[in-house]
Amino acid sequence: MAFPTSVNDQITDAVTQGNVSVLGDAPAVAMGNLYVAMAQALANAAQNATNAQQQNNILAQAATTRCVQALLSETSDVRAPDIRS
Repeated sequence: MAFPTSVNDQITDAVTQGNVSVLGDAPAVAMGNLYVAMAQALANAAQNATNAQQQNNILAQAATTRCVQALLSETSDVRAPDIRS
């Protein structure tokens, strides 16, 4: 263990102010991190919703194309899909 020594009051005060500053800034930094994480999550949700809409539109176009092909074909070789539960 170190021997007790006299420390200048200005040094002690500077260290104390630095520690208090870190403790005072911690809630603001934590809230900033929370806002960034929340914004990222909402952006991912919006991107996933957009992608799902695009995929559903592609599926609807394919189904519509197949149905129009069945209506316009001379022979009825297009069968309805077999749906089983």
